[in-house]
Amino acid sequence: MNESIFLSISLLLFLVFLLFASLRAITRLRRSREKREEQDKSDVSFIVDTFHDLLSKLKQKEEELDNLRKKAEVRANIIESYNEYILQSVPSGVISLDRDGKVTKINSAAERILDIRSTDVLGRGFRDIFREPLLSLLNRMDTIERKEVQYKTDSGRTIHLGLTVTPLLNGEGEIIGQIMVFTDLTDLKALETQAKLRDRLSSLGEMAAGIAHELRNPMGVIAGYTKILQKKVDPSLQEIVDSISKEVSIMDRIISDFLSFARPTNINLYEINLAHLIEDCLNNIPGEKDSRKDITVISDLDGLPLIYGDELLLKQAFNNIIQNAIEAMPQGGELRLTYRMSHDNVELLISDTGHGISPEIKDKIFLPFYSTKEKGTGLGLAIAQKVIISHRGDIGIDDSGKGTTFIIKLPLKAS
Repeated sequence: MNESIFLSISLLLFLVFLLFASLRAITRLRRSREKREEQDKSDVSFIVDTFHDLLSKLKQKEEELDNLRKKAEVRANIIESYNEYILQSVPSGVISLDRDGKVTKINSAAERILDIRSTDVLGRGFRDIFREPLLSLLNRMDTIERKEVQYKTDSGRTIHLGLTVTPLLNGEGEIIGQIMVFTDLTDLKALETQAKLRDRLSSLGEMAAGIAHELRNPMGVIAGYTKILQKKVDPSLQEIVDSISKEVSIMDRIISDFLSFARPTNINLYEINLAHLIEDCLNNIPGEKDSRKDITVISDLDGLPLIYGDELLLKQAFNNIIQNAIEAMPQGGELRLTYRMSHDNVELLISDTGHGISPEIKDKIFLPFYSTKEKGTGLGLAIAQKVIISHRGDIGIDDSGKGTTFIIKLPLKAS
Protein backbone atom coordinates (compact mmCIF):
# COMPACT_ATOMS: atom_id res chain seq x y z
CA MET A 1 0.00 0.00 0.00
CA ASN A 2 2.76 2.35 0.94
CA GLU A 3 4.65 1.44 -2.21
CA SER A 4 1.59 2.19 -4.33
CA ILE A 5 1.21 5.60 -2.71
CA PHE A 6 4.91 6.33 -3.17
CA LEU A 7 4.74 5.35 -6.81
CA SER A 8 1.70 7.51 -7.35
CA ILE A 9 3.37 10.44 -5.70
CA SER A 10 6.51 9.84 -7.69
CA LEU A 11 4.55 9.66 -10.94
CA LEU A 12 2.69 12.80 -10.04
CA LEU A 13 5.91 14.60 -9.28
CA PHE A 14 7.38 13.38 -12.58
CA LEU A 15 4.36 14.64 -14.50
CA VAL A 16 4.56 17.96 -12.70
CA PHE A 17 8.27 18.17 -13.60
CA LEU A 18 7.49 17.31 -17.21
CA LEU A 19 4.74 19.90 -17.26
CA PHE A 20 7.04 22.50 -15.72
CA ALA A 21 9.82 21.63 -18.15
CA SER A 22 7.41 21.80 -21.06
CA LEU A 23 6.09 25.15 -19.92
CA ARG A 24 9.61 26.40 -19.47
CA ALA A 25 10.58 25.16 -22.91
CA ILE A 26 7.49 26.73 -24.41
CA THR A 27 8.20 29.99 -22.62
CA ARG A 28 11.80 29.91 -23.79
CA LEU A 29 10.68 29.23 -27.38
CA ARG A 30 8.12 32.04 -27.19
CA ARG A 31 10.71 34.47 -25.85
CA SER A 32 13.19 33.36 -28.50
CA ARG A 33 10.59 33.88 -31.22
CA GLU A 34 9.59 37.26 -29.79
CA LYS A 35 13.25 38.19 -29.62
CA ARG A 36 13.73 37.18 -33.28
CA GLU A 37 10.65 39.14 -34.27
CA GLU A 38 11.91 42.16 -32.38
CA GLN A 39 15.30 41.74 -34.06
CA ASP A 40 13.65 41.47 -37.45
CA LYS A 41 11.59 44.55 -36.69
CA SER A 42 14.73 46.34 -35.56
CA ASP A 43 16.59 45.36 -38.75
CA VAL A 44 13.71 46.54 -40.96
CA SER A 45 13.46 49.76 -39.01
CA PHE A 46 17.21 50.29 -39.39
CA ILE A 47 17.02 49.69 -43.11
CA VAL A 48 14.05 52.03 -43.47
CA ASP A 49 15.69 54.70 -41.33
CA THR A 50 18.94 54.32 -43.27
CA PHE A 51 17.03 54.61 -46.55
CA HIS A 52 15.21 57.73 -45.41
CA ASP A 53 18.47 59.20 -44.16
CA LEU A 54 20.10 58.54 -47.51
CA LEU A 55 17.15 60.14 -49.32
CA SER A 56 17.39 63.16 -47.06
CA LYS A 57 21.12 63.49 -47.69
CA LEU A 58 20.64 63.02 -51.44
CA LYS A 59 17.97 65.73 -51.47
CA GLN A 60 20.26 68.02 -49.51
CA LYS A 61 23.12 67.39 -51.94
CA GLU A 62 20.75 67.97 -54.86
CA GLU A 63 19.74 71.33 -53.40
CA GLU A 64 23.41 72.22 -52.86
CA LEU A 65 24.22 71.27 -56.47
CA ASP A 66 21.25 73.30 -57.72
CA ASN A 67 22.43 76.31 -55.73
CA LEU A 68 25.94 75.87 -57.11
CA ARG A 69 24.52 75.63 -60.64
CA LYS A 70 22.49 78.79 -60.14
CA LYS A 71 25.51 80.62 -58.75
CA ALA A 72 27.60 79.43 -61.72
CA GLU A 73 24.91 80.64 -64.14
CA VAL A 74 24.72 84.01 -62.40
CA ARG A 75 28.51 84.29 -62.46
CA ALA A 76 28.59 83.35 -66.16
CA ASN A 77 25.87 85.91 -66.91
CA ILE A 78 27.78 88.58 -64.97
CA ILE A 79 30.99 87.79 -66.87
CA GLU A 80 29.12 87.76 -70.20
CA SER A 81 27.38 91.05 -69.37
CA TYR A 82 30.68 92.58 -68.27
CA ASN A 83 32.34 91.50 -71.50
CA GLU A 84 29.37 92.92 -73.43
CA TYR A 85 29.68 96.22 -71.52
CA ILE A 86 33.36 96.39 -72.43
CA LEU A 87 32.64 95.54 -76.07
CA GLN A 88 29.91 98.17 -76.36
CA SER A 89 31.95 100.83 -74.54
CA VAL A 90 35.16 100.75 -76.58
CA PRO A 91 35.37 103.60 -79.13
CA SER A 92 36.71 101.30 -81.85
CA GLY A 93 34.41 99.26 -84.05
CA VAL A 94 34.45 95.49 -83.46
CA ILE A 95 32.82 92.90 -85.74
CA SER A 96 33.20 89.14 -85.32
CA LEU A 97 32.44 86.54 -87.98
CA ASP A 98 32.00 82.79 -87.72
CA ARG A 99 33.72 80.25 -89.93
CA ASP A 100 31.07 80.71 -92.65
CA GLY A 101 31.59 84.47 -92.72
CA LYS A 102 28.35 85.33 -90.90
CA VAL A 103 28.31 88.25 -88.47
CA THR A 104 28.01 86.98 -84.88
CA LYS A 105 28.75 90.16 -82.93
CA ILE A 106 28.87 93.89 -83.64
CA ASN A 107 29.31 96.73 -81.15
CA SER A 108 27.68 100.15 -81.12
CA ALA A 109 30.86 101.90 -82.35
CA ALA A 110 30.87 99.72 -85.49
CA GLU A 111 27.21 100.55 -86.10
CA ARG A 112 27.91 104.27 -85.77
CA ILE A 113 31.07 104.31 -87.90
CA LEU A 114 29.71 102.17 -90.75
CA ASP A 115 26.13 103.55 -90.61
CA ILE A 116 24.62 100.09 -90.12
CA ARG A 117 22.34 98.47 -87.53
CA SER A 118 23.01 95.23 -85.68
CA THR A 119 19.47 94.03 -86.35
CA ASP A 120 20.16 94.26 -90.09
CA VAL A 121 23.50 92.42 -90.15
CA LEU A 122 23.57 89.81 -87.36
CA GLY A 123 23.46 86.33 -88.86
CA ARG A 124 24.13 87.57 -92.39
CA GLY A 125 27.24 86.88 -94.46
CA PHE A 126 29.73 89.73 -94.82
CA ARG A 127 29.55 89.44 -98.62
CA ASP A 128 25.94 90.62 -98.44
CA ILE A 129 26.76 93.52 -96.11
CA PHE A 130 30.05 95.15 -97.03
CA ARG A 131 31.52 96.51 -100.26
CA GLU A 132 35.09 97.01 -101.40
CA PRO A 133 37.70 97.23 -100.01
CA LEU A 134 36.38 95.53 -96.84
CA LEU A 135 35.01 92.69 -98.94
CA SER A 136 38.43 91.78 -100.35
CA LEU A 137 40.15 92.12 -96.97
CA LEU A 138 37.73 89.73 -95.26
CA ASN A 139 37.82 87.34 -98.21
CA ARG A 140 41.55 86.87 -97.67
CA MET A 141 40.94 85.06 -94.35
CA ASP A 142 44.36 86.27 -93.26
CA THR A 143 45.90 88.51 -90.61
CA ILE A 144 45.92 92.19 -91.60
CA GLU A 145 47.59 94.67 -89.29
CA ARG A 146 47.21 98.47 -89.26
CA LYS A 147 45.84 98.99 -92.73
CA GLU A 148 44.26 102.30 -93.76
CA VAL A 149 41.41 102.14 -96.26
CA GLN A 150 38.77 104.48 -97.66
CA TYR A 151 35.21 103.17 -97.46
CA LYS A 152 31.85 104.47 -98.65
CA THR A 153 28.93 103.70 -96.31
CA ASP A 154 25.38 102.86 -97.36
CA SER A 155 24.39 106.46 -96.65
CA GLY A 156 26.96 107.67 -99.21
CA ARG A 157 29.39 109.04 -96.61
CA THR A 158 33.08 108.47 -97.41
CA ILE A 159 35.16 107.58 -94.35
CA HIS A 160 38.76 106.63 -93.63
CA LEU A 161 39.33 103.50 -91.55
CA GLY A 162 42.37 102.18 -89.75
CA LEU A 163 41.70 98.46 -89.29
CA THR A 164 43.08 95.13 -88.16
CA VAL A 165 41.72 91.72 -89.17
CA THR A 166 42.77 88.60 -87.23
CA PRO A 167 41.60 84.97 -87.02
CA LEU A 168 39.23 84.22 -84.12
CA LEU A 169 40.44 81.26 -82.02
CA ASN A 170 38.69 79.07 -79.46
CA GLY A 171 40.19 77.66 -76.24
CA GLU A 172 41.94 74.85 -78.13
CA GLY A 173 43.53 77.28 -80.57
CA GLU A 174 41.28 76.30 -83.47
CA ILE A 175 40.17 78.97 -85.96
CA ILE A 176 36.44 79.52 -85.59
CA GLY A 177 36.10 82.75 -87.54
CA GLN A 178 37.50 86.27 -87.94
CA ILE A 179 37.43 89.47 -85.94
CA MET A 180 37.79 92.95 -87.44
CA VAL A 181 38.70 95.93 -85.25
CA PHE A 182 38.70 99.38 -86.83
CA THR A 183 38.87 103.08 -85.96
CA ASP A 184 37.35 106.04 -87.76
CA LEU A 185 40.26 108.17 -89.02
CA THR A 186 38.08 110.56 -91.02
CA ASP A 187 38.40 113.50 -88.63
CA LEU A 188 42.12 112.87 -88.21
CA LYS A 189 42.62 112.81 -91.99
CA ALA A 190 40.59 115.99 -92.29
CA LEU A 191 42.80 117.68 -89.68
CA GLU A 192 45.94 116.55 -91.53
CA THR A 193 44.51 117.84 -94.79
CA GLN A 194 43.55 121.13 -93.17
CA ALA A 195 47.03 121.54 -91.69
CA LYS A 196 48.67 120.93 -95.07
CA LEU A 197 46.16 123.20 -96.76
CA ARG A 198 46.74 125.99 -94.24
CA ASP A 199 50.46 125.82 -94.88
CA ARG A 200 49.91 125.89 -98.63
CA LEU A 201 47.40 128.73 -98.40
CA SER A 202 49.79 130.70 -96.24
CA SER A 203 52.56 130.38 -98.84
CA LEU A 204 50.21 131.22 -101.70
CA GLY A 205 48.79 134.11 -99.69
CA GLU A 206 52.21 135.66 -99.24
CA MET A 207 52.85 135.32 -102.96
CA ALA A 208 49.43 136.79 -103.78
CA ALA A 209 50.02 139.74 -101.46
CA GLY A 210 53.28 140.55 -103.21
CA ILE A 211 51.68 140.35 -106.64
CA ALA A 212 48.68 142.44 -105.56
CA HIS A 213 50.81 145.22 -104.12
CA GLU A 214 53.02 145.29 -107.21
CA LEU A 215 49.97 145.52 -109.46
CA ARG A 216 47.90 147.96 -107.45
CA ASN A 217 50.29 150.91 -107.84
CA PRO A 218 50.47 150.88 -111.66
CA MET A 219 46.75 150.08 -111.85
CA GLY A 220 46.06 153.16 -109.72
CA VAL A 221 48.06 155.28 -112.15
CA ILE A 222 46.18 153.80 -115.11
CA ALA A 223 42.83 154.43 -113.38
CA GLY A 224 43.79 158.05 -112.71
CA TYR A 225 44.79 158.75 -116.31
CA THR A 226 41.63 157.02 -117.52
CA LYS A 227 39.44 159.38 -115.48
CA ILE A 228 41.31 162.35 -116.99
CA LEU A 229 40.85 160.95 -120.50
CA GLN A 230 37.12 160.43 -119.90
CA LYS A 231 36.76 164.18 -119.35
CA LYS A 232 38.93 165.34 -122.28
CA VAL A 233 38.77 162.60 -124.91
CA ASP A 234 37.07 163.05 -128.26
CA PRO A 235 33.51 161.59 -128.24
CA SER A 236 34.51 159.15 -130.95
CA LEU A 237 37.05 157.61 -128.58
CA GLN A 238 34.78 157.63 -125.52
CA GLU A 239 33.80 153.98 -125.96
CA ILE A 240 37.45 152.90 -125.97
CA VAL A 241 38.17 154.89 -122.80
CA ASP A 242 35.09 153.40 -121.12
CA SER A 243 36.32 149.91 -122.03
CA ILE A 244 39.69 150.71 -120.48
CA SER A 245 37.95 151.98 -117.34
CA LYS A 246 35.84 148.81 -117.17
CA GLU A 247 38.86 146.54 -117.48
CA VAL A 248 40.69 148.58 -114.85
CA SER A 249 37.72 148.01 -112.51
CA ILE A 250 37.89 144.29 -113.19
CA MET A 251 41.62 144.28 -112.47
CA ASP A 252 40.98 146.21 -109.27
CA ARG A 253 38.45 143.59 -108.18
CA ILE A 254 40.97 140.83 -108.94
CA ILE A 255 43.61 142.62 -106.91
CA SER A 256 41.12 143.02 -104.05
CA ASP A 257 40.48 139.28 -104.20
CA PHE A 258 44.23 138.68 -104.13
CA LEU A 259 44.57 140.81 -101.03
CA SER A 260 41.53 139.19 -99.42
CA PHE A 261 43.06 135.79 -100.02
CA ALA A 262 46.49 136.86 -98.84
CA ARG A 263 45.31 138.68 -95.72
CA PRO A 264 45.72 136.64 -92.50
CA THR A 265 42.34 135.38 -91.34
CA ASN A 266 41.73 136.82 -87.90
CA ILE A 267 38.46 135.35 -86.69
CA ASN A 268 36.25 137.12 -84.17
CA LEU A 269 34.08 134.38 -82.75
CA TYR A 270 30.63 135.13 -81.45
CA GLU A 271 27.24 133.49 -81.61
CA ILE A 272 25.53 134.00 -84.95
CA ASN A 273 22.29 132.90 -86.57
CA LEU A 274 23.52 131.02 -89.61
CA ALA A 275 20.05 130.74 -91.15
CA HIS A 276 19.63 134.53 -91.16
CA LEU A 277 23.16 134.96 -92.54
CA ILE A 278 22.46 132.65 -95.48
CA GLU A 279 19.10 134.30 -96.16
CA ASP A 280 20.93 137.66 -96.35
CA CYS A 281 23.36 136.14 -98.84
CA LEU A 282 20.47 134.91 -101.00
CA ASN A 283 18.80 138.32 -100.92
CA ASN A 284 21.97 140.21 -101.82
CA ILE A 285 23.61 138.22 -104.59
CA PRO A 286 25.67 140.77 -106.55
CA GLY A 287 24.22 141.31 -110.01
CA GLU A 288 21.99 138.24 -109.81
CA LYS A 289 19.05 139.25 -107.62
CA ASP A 290 16.87 140.64 -110.40
CA SER A 291 18.43 139.20 -113.57
CA ARG A 292 18.20 135.45 -112.81
CA LYS A 293 14.47 134.82 -112.64
CA ASP A 294 15.13 131.43 -114.26
CA ILE A 295 16.57 130.05 -111.01
CA THR A 296 14.31 128.66 -108.30
CA VAL A 297 15.70 128.95 -104.77
CA ILE A 298 14.54 126.37 -102.20
CA SER A 299 15.76 127.04 -98.68
CA ASP A 300 14.98 124.52 -95.94
CA LEU A 301 16.94 125.83 -92.96
CA ASP A 302 14.26 125.75 -90.26
CA GLY A 303 15.72 124.64 -86.95
CA LEU A 304 19.30 125.39 -87.98
CA PRO A 305 21.17 125.82 -84.67
CA LEU A 306 23.23 128.84 -83.69
CA ILE A 307 26.99 128.53 -84.17
CA TYR A 308 30.08 130.44 -83.17
CA GLY A 309 31.86 132.17 -86.02
CA ASP A 310 32.86 135.37 -87.75
CA GLU A 311 29.74 136.70 -89.48
CA LEU A 312 31.57 138.88 -92.04
CA LEU A 313 33.95 136.14 -93.12
CA LEU A 314 31.25 133.47 -93.29
CA LYS A 315 29.03 135.79 -95.30
CA GLN A 316 31.88 136.28 -97.78
CA ALA A 317 32.40 132.51 -98.02
CA PHE A 318 28.70 131.72 -98.57
CA ASN A 319 28.37 134.55 -101.08
CA ASN A 320 31.19 133.03 -103.13
CA ILE A 321 29.71 129.50 -102.95
CA ILE A 322 26.18 130.63 -103.86
CA GLN A 323 27.55 132.82 -106.67
CA ASN A 324 29.47 129.82 -108.03
CA ALA A 325 26.31 127.66 -107.92
CA ILE A 326 24.28 130.25 -109.79
CA GLU A 327 26.95 130.69 -112.46
CA ALA A 328 26.94 126.89 -112.95
CA MET A 329 23.31 127.16 -114.19
CA PRO A 330 23.47 129.48 -117.25
CA GLN A 331 20.23 127.97 -118.56
CA GLY A 332 18.45 128.23 -115.21
CA GLY A 333 17.70 125.56 -112.67
CA GLU A 334 17.19 124.98 -108.98
CA LEU A 335 19.32 126.17 -106.07
CA ARG A 336 18.59 124.17 -102.89
CA LEU A 337 19.92 124.86 -99.39
CA THR A 338 19.45 122.28 -96.63
CA TYR A 339 21.35 121.07 -93.59
CA ARG A 340 21.94 118.00 -91.44
CA MET A 341 23.50 117.39 -88.03
CA SER A 342 26.67 115.37 -87.63
CA HIS A 343 27.92 114.81 -84.06
CA ASP A 344 29.14 118.22 -82.84
CA ASN A 345 28.96 119.76 -86.31
CA VAL A 346 26.35 121.12 -88.66
CA GLU A 347 26.63 120.27 -92.36
CA LEU A 348 25.17 122.77 -94.83
CA LEU A 349 24.35 121.47 -98.29
CA ILE A 350 24.21 123.95 -101.18
CA SER A 351 23.05 122.14 -104.34
CA ASP A 352 22.60 123.28 -107.92
CA THR A 353 21.25 121.53 -110.99
CA GLY A 354 23.92 122.88 -113.29
CA HIS A 355 26.43 121.23 -115.56
CA GLY A 356 28.32 119.61 -112.70
CA ILE A 357 32.07 119.24 -112.26
CA SER A 358 34.11 117.01 -114.53
CA PRO A 359 36.33 114.41 -112.81
CA GLU A 360 39.49 116.01 -114.26
CA ILE A 361 38.99 119.27 -112.36
CA LYS A 362 37.25 117.93 -109.25
CA ASP A 363 40.45 118.09 -107.22
CA LYS A 364 41.37 121.55 -108.51
CA ILE A 365 38.29 123.67 -107.88
CA PHE A 366 39.57 124.96 -104.53
CA LEU A 367 43.04 125.76 -105.84
CA PRO A 368 43.81 129.50 -105.87
CA PHE A 369 43.91 131.11 -109.32
CA TYR A 370 42.34 128.06 -110.97
CA SER A 371 39.15 128.83 -112.90
CA THR A 372 37.26 127.43 -115.87
CA LYS A 373 35.37 130.71 -116.36
CA GLU A 374 36.47 133.20 -118.96
CA LYS A 375 36.63 136.11 -116.52
CA GLY A 376 37.09 134.16 -113.32
CA THR A 377 39.96 134.84 -110.94
CA GLY A 378 39.97 131.38 -109.41
CA LEU A 379 39.84 132.87 -105.92
CA GLY A 380 36.15 132.73 -105.01
CA LEU A 381 36.09 129.10 -103.85
CA ALA A 382 39.69 129.31 -102.58
CA ILE A 383 38.70 132.19 -100.27
CA ALA A 384 35.57 130.28 -99.18
CA GLN A 385 37.68 127.24 -98.35
CA LYS A 386 40.16 129.36 -96.43
CA VAL A 387 37.37 130.91 -94.33
CA ILE A 388 35.72 127.55 -93.59
CA ILE A 389 39.00 125.91 -92.63
CA SER A 390 39.87 128.90 -90.43
CA HIS A 391 36.68 128.10 -88.53
CA ARG A 392 37.95 124.54 -87.96
CA GLY A 393 35.43 123.33 -90.50
CA ASP A 394 35.62 121.53 -93.81
CA ILE A 395 34.23 121.93 -97.32
CA GLY A 396 33.82 119.34 -100.02
CA ILE A 397 31.65 118.45 -102.98
CA ASP A 398 29.31 115.64 -103.96
CA ASP A 399 28.70 115.22 -107.67
CA SER A 400 27.01 111.82 -107.54
CA GLY A 401 23.62 113.30 -108.49
CA LYS A 402 22.56 115.92 -110.98
CA GLY A 403 24.62 119.08 -110.72
CA THR A 404 26.88 119.71 -107.74
CA THR A 405 26.39 119.82 -103.99
CA PHE A 406 28.80 121.74 -101.77
CA ILE A 407 28.96 120.27 -98.26
CA ILE A 408 30.16 122.78 -95.65
CA LYS A 409 30.84 121.39 -92.18
CA LEU A 410 31.09 123.88 -89.28
CA PRO A 411 31.54 123.14 -85.57
CA LEU A 412 28.69 124.04 -83.23
CA LYS A 413 31.05 124.95 -80.41
CA ALA A 414 33.70 127.66 -80.42
CA SER A 415 37.22 126.31 -81.09
